[in-house]
Amino acid sequence: MAATLTEIMLTPETQPAVVADCLQLIQQEVAGKSGVSGTAVKLAYKTASSFAPGYLQSKVEEMVPDMVAQLEPFWADFAASGASGFGDYLVKRGDEVSEALLSVTDAYAATGTRPVILKAYRTVRGGAGKHVTAALPNLGSLVQKYAG
Repeated sequence: MAATLTEIMLTPETQPAVVADCLQLIQQEVAGKSGVSGTAVKLAYKTASSFAPGYLQSKVEEMVPDMVAQLEPFWADFAASGASGFGDYLVKRGDEVSEALLSVTDAYAATGTRPVILKAYRTVRGGAGKHVTAALPNLGSLVQKYAG
């Protein structure tokens, strides 16, 4: 039986590299945003990244296991399908995948205790699905780097 994403990506040896790659992916995606919604995303990112030293990294570290768990059924279906690119697979299920991933950030926001961060998150949440969907090709490549 094939290893699960959790077994592959969340080992003590691999998870720190996954977190580092996720942080780099976030920076890359934010940098590429433009327009009004892009400006809002950049401001929210700046708020989160400058809030406290290490805050953004610690949140990504906390969320990666939940994000991997949300991706697990998509990965299993992808692996069974014999398709070649996980990013392309994710894009074809963009709305579903985006909402699954955003359910993780929504859960963290629901229990958050940092008003400044929560306000920034709420500012961009309405349009977050399209931004997550736009990042799916790169997210798929990141997952395949470890699991493919």
